Amino acid sequence: MAYTDPYSPSGTQRHNWIRLRTITMLRWTAILGQLIAIIVAQNMYNLQLELGLCYLVVGASVIGNLVAIFHFPENKRLSETENLLMVVFDLLQLSFLLFLTGGLHNPFSLLILGPVTVSAAVMSLRSTVLLGFLALIIVSLLAQFHLPLRTEQGFILQIPQVFVFGNWVATVIALLFLSAYSWKTANEMHMMAEALQATHLALSREQKLTDIGGVVAAAAHELGTPLATIKLASSELMDELSDKPALAEDAALIREQADRCREILQSMGRAGKDDLHLRKAPLSAVLEEAAEPHLNRGKDIVFEQNLETETPQPEILRRPEIIHGLRNLVQNAVDFAHGTVWMETNWTDDLITIRIVDDGTGFPPHLIGRIGDPFMGRRKSEKERKARPEYEGMGLGLFIAKTLLERSGAELHFSNGSSLLVREQKLKRGAIIDVIWPRNKIDAAYSELAQVTGENFRNAAH
Repeated sequence: MAYTDPYSPSGTQRHNWIRLRTITMLRWTAILGQLIAIIVAQNMYNLQLELGLCYLVVGASVIGNLVAIFHFPENKRLSETENLLMVVFDLLQLSFLLFLTGGLHNPFSLLILGPVTVSAAVMSLRSTVLLGFLALIIVSLLAQFHLPLRTEQGFILQIPQVFVFGNWVATVIALLFLSAYSWKTANEMHMMAEALQATHLALSREQKLTDIGGVVAAAAHELGTPLATIKLASSELMDELSDKPALAEDAALIREQADRCREILQSMGRAGKDDLHLRKAPLSAVLEEAAEPHLNRGKDIVFEQNLETETPQPEILRRPEIIHGLRNLVQNAVDFAHGTVWMETNWTDDLITIRIVDDGTGFPPHLIGRIGDPFMGRRKSEKERKARPEYEGMGLGLFIAKTLLERSGAELHFSNGSSLLVREQKLKRGAIIDVIWPRNKIDAAYSELAQVTGENFRNAAH
């Protein structure tokens, strides 16, 4: 899987979310609202405004929109820098208009939250902090420096200073809280979207392997007959050409190569049938298949079965998401184990349980409650890189495993083990992952019973 920059969700891969057309449409809406507010304040409430400067500020926004419309294509998407500059322009334009109309005494001063909050959802953390810091400076200046609102009689409209201070505090808190909330929420949503995309890619790969296995098995079966015919014909030619050694040798070569092709196809057919083509298999066989890529990585993988129950070992559905999900869990355990990984299976009449335990250091205690979230980050320390030199992933292994296994009906529990002595004085004290299915979710017998019941129901309906 290709590596993705861990900080991309907050920046470089989100800069092109916003089209220029969206910004211009929002700006036209703001321009219309500003014009209506100025006209109403002038004509209905007879406020004495600096109309020339007010219209000049609004006109600057109009000119900016016209330049954007006629100079750039309609479908242009903004880069991080362009988006930041557009928002800074809108923030300064609104701030200057508030300066001309009473500062924080103007009830419309809350609108200064708009550009910062909305932009926090699509900009990087650095740009969001820069924009928020600029907004804080502007709000602080507007609390002290502004042109007063005057009535027609010359009275100054202003609220008590304690309310001005309260408005400033409320605006600052709202800027900090809403910006942080918007950025954090959008960042987590984007991380989850990328993680789910990676999960779908992993599942798609497993499904393609299933299709390839079926095609290989079918090809081996279908080509068996013509190869047998070639072999029979070449044998007859060898008998007919016994008096012509050169031609008989060619016929023997044809037969030899036909045998070789048949052996190749037979091995491919077996691989195709064994590799994800079967619909069901014993529970132990599925576990061994999931762990197979990690058996030769220098760690012992011990398979343990429940020997206390009299119920025979169940056959389960060999679904791609089950195999790939378990494989990711085994990879994680092998990566962090000191020397041994245990895969324990247990089953009852109602549940099928798989427990994966290692003898490593276990999960970080402060992260156990968050395991399964899409952590997308590089391992920064040299010690951590040496611990998993072969691993170059995105930190999505547990998320993908959890998502795929839950899709199959499983419930996952993560914990750390205690120092419990087991065979050969080894310790099960590392990470513990319990994967629990209701038996009717993956037991092949339940699936076959449901299929037969469904067919009987359809036949009865007909």
